[in-house]
Amino acid sequence: MATVEEIVGQPAPRRVQGAPWPERQGYHPSPSDWRDEVIYFLLPDRFSDGREGERPLLDRSDLWAARPQGWRWDRWARSGRERYQGGTLSGVASRLEYLDDLGVTALWIGPVWKQRPVAGVEGGPAEPDDYHGYAVQDFMEVDPRLGTRADLVALVRQAHRRGIRVILDVLLNHSGENWDYDLDGQDVVRPPYRAGPPYDFGVWRDGKGGRLPRGIVPTGPDHGVWPEELQSPESYTRAGGDGGSFGPGGDEDPDAPYRRADWFSRDLDMGTRLQTMIEIYSYWIALADLDGLRVDTLKHVPLEHARAFCGAIREYAERLGKKNFLIVGEVGGGDTIQEKYLKLVGQDLSAVLETGETRATLRAVAEGRAAPEELFGRFTLPLDLSHRALGSRYVSMLDDHDNLAIAPQLRFGMAESSPERTVVGAGLLLFLLGIPCLYYGMEQGLTGPEPEERGWLPGWGVRDLAGDIYLREAMFGPEHPRELGGHAPDPSTPGFGPFGTSGHHVFDQDNEVYQRVRMLLRARAAHPVLSAGRQYLRALGRADGSFTAPAAGEVVGWSRILAGDEALCVVNPSAAESRTARLHVDAGLNATATAFTVVVNTAEVGGVTKHPVGSTVPVLPSPDGARYVEIQDLPPLSVLVAVNR
Repeated sequence: MATVEEIVGQPAPRRVQGAPWPERQGYHPSPSDWRDEVIYFLLPDRFSDGREGERPLLDRSDLWAARPQGWRWDRWARSGRERYQGGTLSGVASRLEYLDDLGVTALWIGPVWKQRPVAGVEGGPAEPDDYHGYAVQDFMEVDPRLGTRADLVALVRQAHRRGIRVILDVLLNHSGENWDYDLDGQDVVRPPYRAGPPYDFGVWRDGKGGRLPRGIVPTGPDHGVWPEELQSPESYTRAGGDGGSFGPGGDEDPDAPYRRADWFSRDLDMGTRLQTMIEIYSYWIALADLDGLRVDTLKHVPLEHARAFCGAIREYAERLGKKNFLIVGEVGGGDTIQEKYLKLVGQDLSAVLETGETRATLRAVAEGRAAPEELFGRFTLPLDLSHRALGSRYVSMLDDHDNLAIAPQLRFGMAESSPERTVVGAGLLLFLLGIPCLYYGMEQGLTGPEPEERGWLPGWGVRDLAGDIYLREAMFGPEHPRELGGHAPDPSTPGFGPFGTSGHHVFDQDNEVYQRVRMLLRARAAHPVLSAGRQYLRALGRADGSFTAPAAGEVVGWSRILAGDEALCVVNPSAAESRTARLHVDAGLNATATAFTVVVNTAEVGGVTKHPVGSTVPVLPSPDGARYVEIQDLPPLSVLVAVNR
């Protein structure tokens, strides 16, 4: 055993077996209930480099002032698609105060593991850098473009001091393109998929895009793959594939093509291979004192392997005193398969990312395109799950770095270029059942370049594996990206800054969107009913005195109820007009109640004083014995919450 400082002061271990494990006095405890947390997901290359003090704050009223002379949209877009922008782990640490002020209680950080120094292969076409972090070359090391293992440990330690937990993104079933196939004696990167037999293993890549001689195993830290346990050709399915299409196959078929085709997929059939991945991530939990893992592409892992991995990780974390360690699975393909993984993997899979039909419907309701009943009805589909189980087993989001099930593939609010629309989405996200997760920049209303400039943007609004570019602006506003395959800035290329700019940051705590989202987070923290309560869509009063379900675009009201406490949440998705709404409340709970007290009104940030925080809204009887409240003149794109006590 060694201290954490001793371990991070030495080179990364070449083997996980026999690696020095840390000796700690204790570990940061898990929360009792992850529903109480608000997660913030960021890509470390795109969040902060810690040097925002050297750059001006972006003036959103004059974006062209933040575009250097000779500006070209194709170069800005290519910068975002292909290059590291310069964000670092120490940069993330420098913004913990900002995140704490916002009300974030947990960070989900995109993969920090070491990528190939140079993507692509010598003699082949230039390949974009793997800035996203999902093409790992060394699972025991932090990518030097992001920092060091010591930086990661320091970030987690500083976050814990602020009461912020840290979840790291991990890869279980694939790695980067660290080797080539042997196809009839030729070194080939991606041969066609075949079910069997496995292709012959070719050669390992070196650190510069070249190939090691045949039969030579990696020795240098940039060669092949690390740790050493992953250097056996038998560790990989060697099934080929183009690396883009996922292929067919049933959800319960462990040999389905989408589980075996490249991305240089690992063959986890043998216990030692799966055990290696368990030990790698157990090592990181111990070293960095992590609070959770988000498992990438869990759908591409056979169910029995997913079950074994999640169970072993949860068991190890519990040994460290982390009794409620979070494991979140990315299970693409919609709500049905997400529910299947929750059932079949069991309680060791804490939750899944809600990236299917429910998320798409949430966005549609927040945009006024779908009736609220379509959204609230989705929460009743898994009939064997209670409100409490539903809330604790789904991490809900408006956006992520892929938005694969969203068409067009844009951030929420981008299509109409409406940062204010974000507030309505945040209100639904934060006050509905689930563990809410904000995507970085949401609190600043990132919506991309102006509508009149979008015709110049290659791939704007498409839905494919390359359509994610405009989801990943760099908040810190780099002047230039890193050189392709290098570390130094490239002065010939603009940085991929926010709103189609470079050299200006958007960490603006005076921005109205930020202040409104912060108001929502603080209310959620102050009122347990908003995170743990049961959930009911409320009928909307009509001119004839009746109450019926709201239609698309109308005011949406719903209650959260917890042991007698009721919180009425109300959003106005209209961008054009204020609305007055009469909404039912629970007649039994409020039989003698005279008023609800307003605890959130995002319109206050803009100076609107109707129903200010602290004011009361009378509870009124209706002839049929129901009880209701009337919210008057709710401004466009605003959120109000009132509680009965």
